[in-house]
Amino acid sequence: MQEFFFYVKMGLHHVLDIGAYDHILFLSALAVPFTFKNWKHVLVLATIFTAAHCTSLALSVYDVVAVDVGLIEFLIPVTILVTAIFNFTYVFKEGVNMGELLHYVATGFFGLIHGFGFSNYFKMLMAEEENKVTPLLGFATGIELSQVTIILIVLGIAFVVLDLLKVKRYVFIAVASILIIAITIPLLIATFPI
Repeated sequence: MQEFFFYVKMGLHHVLDIGAYDHILFLSALAVPFTFKNWKHVLVLATIFTAAHCTSLALSVYDVVAVDVGLIEFLIPVTILVTAIFNFTYVFKEGVNMGELLHYVATGFFGLIHGFGFSNYFKMLMAEEENKVTPLLGFATGIELSQVTIILIVLGIAFVVLDLLKVKRYVFIAVASILIIAITIPLLIATFPI
């Protein structure tokens, strides 16, 4: 059990590490269009993302699929950029049903990419481990707990801005998405495969 909690802690630290802010940016971009009133929609998106990235993490750990690390490092900021740009559908069209199926499919695909990104770090962590199941479950649990934390923080910020400060929803989504895009552009440039 101690081993399991060690990997839970590693998963938490990996996502919540400010140096690894790409994970925080993606989850923020994913949650920005929503409020606590839309919690079911956010839960579905987070579940799809989780299932997809756990799948690619497991496929990589068990050496079923190998993906170029440089390509994944570039694709992660691409997923952030595309998600932030997609948020503008919520600015120009009211309602969470706009492009719902597309949003689900894209989130699942992006989850696969992020899972491969997690896999490199995870493989380094467990280089000497014979048993991969316990570390994998622990690491995935830590990642999920951190993702829920980030999403709840974004929804909390949305509550303060929208309900207490009375900022228009479309303004909040647009400003937050533009900020995420501005932070992501240097990541794209730094990881661009030459």
